[in-house]
Amino acid sequence: MRYLIGIDDTDNLETRGTGHHARDLANTLSARRLAEIEGITRHQLLVDPRIRYTSHNSSACLTVEAQPDRLEALIETCRQFLSTESAPGSDAGLCVAEWSRTSTAVQHFGQRAKRDILTMADALTLAQDELLVLEGLTGDHGGVIGALAAVGLRAAGNDGRFLWLTGLRELSGIYVADQLRRVTPIELIQTIEGADVPPADRIEMGEWVRPLLKHGCPLLLVEEAQGHDEYEWRVIAKDVVKKLSN
Repeated sequence: MRYLIGIDDTDNLETRGTGHHARDLANTLSARRLAEIEGITRHQLLVDPRIRYTSHNSSACLTVEAQPDRLEALIETCRQFLSTESAPGSDAGLCVAEWSRTSTAVQHFGQRAKRDILTMADALTLAQDELLVLEGLTGDHGGVIGALAAVGLRAAGNDGRFLWLTGLRELSGIYVADQLRRVTPIELIQTIEGADVPPADRIEMGEWVRPLLKHGCPLLLVEEAQGHDEYEWRVIAKDVVKKLSN
């Protein structure tokens, strides 16, 4: 069965961010054979001086496949991991949701978290109504807001960027578009304007490959590479990816 695991506010200014903790949590779940990791996404939430956050106010969501009879062990492992690995001074939150239970209301909560100031009570009430696991684990538990928002945004399928996919971080050099689809879960390869890249065209990966989450699947954005005989396209620049995925 497919589950979403949202985490938020696991770091402080001296430690690595929530994305790093999300990858470590994924490794832990995989090593203990509690889940198969499908992907990890980063979701940007509202940046406002009235909101406490470490540096960017982003949260992360793991998409996993797990057996229902291992769900309690999976949740307990997430609890233990975040309780022990979250940085001093953090306000870590955890949300675990069955994919089919991420209702329109949960998805709408994620969208609101990108533009409105929400409260812990808002998050906890919605999670209770929707029968989702939502817990604060360190500090004042404020990360429950971002954890629930990450689940909603991932389920909606049109927000953020992938921090991890199978084979993603090993990509380097030049790939034919169809070859890239075979070695990674990347489904869409397009320009910013929405034009599809021909299957036999070559793409230069660059040093930072982070597909966007669009239409429920990974979208790799590229631009024409004029004047290069070795390839027709290259992955768009890091700063453009960040801008488009926030």
